[in-house]
Order: sequence, then C-alpha cells, then structure tokens
Amino acid sequence: MKRIPSVRERNIVLIGFMGVGKTSVGEQLAKRLFRDFIDVDQEIEKTWKMKISDIFRLKGEEAFRKIEREMTIDYCTNTSLKVISLGGGAYMQDAIRTACLDHCIVIYLDLSWSLWKERLNVLIDNRPVLQDKKVEEMEQLFTKRQPTYQKNSFQVETDGREVAEIVSYLEEVIKLGWEIYGS
Repeated sequence: MKRIPSVRERNIVLIGFMGVGKTSVGEQLAKRLFRDFIDVDQEIEKTWKMKISDIFRLKGEEAFRKIEREMTIDYCTNTSLKVISLGGGAYMQDAIRTACLDHCIVIYLDLSWSLWKERLNVLIDNRPVLQDKKVEEMEQLFTKRQPTYQKNSFQVETDGREVAEIVSYLEEVIKLGWEIYGS
C-alpha cells in the first residue's frame, strides 16, 4: 500500500485563471521552500515538442486535456515535495481537481477581473483559449470558472501585490500550516 505523504511532504498546487501569475509565483515559492518546480503546461510542451497553441491547433483541445489530466494526476499522486503550476483550465477537470484536493495543498491565486483585463494584451498571443474571443466572452469564462477555483485549501488575493510579496506571504502561511498540522 502506498504511503500518504505528510502535510510537510505534500505537493503544493497553484491554481487560478490564466495569466494570474501561477508560474512566476510558483518558481520563486519552490526556491524558497527548497522544492522542485513543475509547470504542467511547460512539461506538456517538452513532451510534445511544440507550444500549447500548436497542440490545440494540430491535435485539438481534447488531446491536450487528456495529456494534461494524465500528467497532473501522476504528479499529484506519485511525487512529493514539489510546487506545481496548473494551466488555467486544468482544474476544471473533475479528475484533476480530485487528485489535487486528495493528495496536495491547493492554493488559489485570485485576481480581480478588472486587473486581469489590464494584462490581456500581454496574454492573448500565447493563450489558445483566448484566440478569437471577445472581451465579453473572456469575462464569461473568467466568471464561470470562479466557483470551481473556490474549491481549494487556501486562497490568496493577488490584486495590488507584487510577486515577491505573494511568495513571502505564501511561505509564511505554508510554514505556519506545517507547524499547526505537524509533519
């Protein structure tokens, strides 16, 4: 029988809408906690040797979601001591969400719609889900995903906070959790 990791050993999974800063926060948080960092989207790109936008275009969203699900569940259930950044839509899959909540500490990086919209010009070229979408459609997607993101271990408001501030705050909260809930 497989041993369940202690609270201190559990992977930390960062969730939230695309472009909220999961990768930026995750890379720095992993360094601060002396853990490996995994960006699931980057791992998929390495595996398929192409950009996510090309995978969507050439293989389709269904093929992308399948490998995303397989990789994420594997990381959640077969590894420990990692900080994992999920793509914005990954957590919408029931199997991924269940694996994350059952085996990991799930942290939701919450950014308001108004601040997210300010990042749109930077995001649009690299996000296949945003291609050919009107701002109203993006807002609907943003709003639709919010209740699912609310299913988490911990939530942090990122509005008006720099990455370094978010990382320091999360490091404090995580270490406090380790003390409270033991090893």
